[in-house]
Amino acid sequence: MRRTGVVSLPLHGGRCPSWLFPRMVQLCREISKIILLEYSVDQFLKRMSNPFFFQALGCVLGFDWHSSGLTTTTCAALKEALNRENLGVKVAGGKGSASKKTPEEIRSLATCDVERLVYASRLSAKVDNALVQDGYQLYHHTILFSEDGSWTVVQQGLNPENGYARRYHWLSTKEVKLESFVEEPHQAICCDRRGETLDLTSKRSQEAREVSLDLVKDDPKHLEKYLTGQTSLVEFHLPRSHLIPRMGERCLRTLRRVYEAQPRTYEELVSFRGVGPKTVRALALISKLIYGAELSWVDPAKYSFAHGGKDGIPYPVNIKLMEESTQMLKQAIEEAKIGVKDKINALKRLETLI
Repeated sequence: MRRTGVVSLPLHGGRCPSWLFPRMVQLCREISKIILLEYSVDQFLKRMSNPFFFQALGCVLGFDWHSSGLTTTTCAALKEALNRENLGVKVAGGKGSASKKTPEEIRSLATCDVERLVYASRLSAKVDNALVQDGYQLYHHTILFSEDGSWTVVQQGLNPENGYARRYHWLSTKEVKLESFVEEPHQAICCDRRGETLDLTSKRSQEAREVSLDLVKDDPKHLEKYLTGQTSLVEFHLPRSHLIPRMGERCLRTLRRVYEAQPRTYEELVSFRGVGPKTVRALALISKLIYGAELSWVDPAKYSFAHGGKDGIPYPVNIKLMEESTQMLKQAIEEAKIGVKDKINALKRLETLI
């Protein structure tokens, strides 16, 4: 599995116009058919995990290029289009309360590796909410999966303070094999807004992950003084964002249950129900305070998606990848069984991206 990208977009309210969505679904169905038939299921999933291709697809379907609504509406169109066809790919999840139904939808749609898909869905969401503490809370989660158990996740979080949404892409196919969800599972990260982030997926945070695991495997009673406010003056010299969060009895009970379970890996620790952002952060900061374990405070969203630069500085765009993506979409539109007018409009929207 691989987290393949992160994109930040302005938060836009409102709904997709009722007249537009059926057309989006129809065009989405035809484009998906062409890609799946001309290429392969794995290629389709790979494209959906590519931030540029996904954004271009949403724009071709008729949505504003630079809008958070593109993510949720494009995923909804994919779900409506693919779940009604027998094309080898199904879609589960959605925005808000629909995301909570993802496990039961996977179980009703998947034909193999069902529980592994449920686990991938749950843990990818947990990692982006708890291990990448960037200020964005997930409100949208969609997983696309194939008959052989390959999958891609597209999920989005919001930050009401800066008015932006951030999109996360994950991918797992037969060709893309990683051993862990918890150490730099992404290929590329693109974002317009960056800030101080506790990134526990960074390689720089490896020791902190290891120490966190050791801390919970030891009797958690020795952690209580750090988690309930009974700390020494040492902590008061730390920046405010580096202070250990105070935890109530409920969190302490969770730590006791984790101790009894004796997780073998950090991934097992994170996957434990009840272990959330606050617990993960507290363990990481104790690892730093007491044992000097290094933590990464660098936002893993390294590249500006809208402007093509790192920290505002332009960088060489992957022209080949962009050309391949637009060519694939152009071919799919031209071969799609849709009205001439809709086809011309879709091609015009694609031309604005080139």
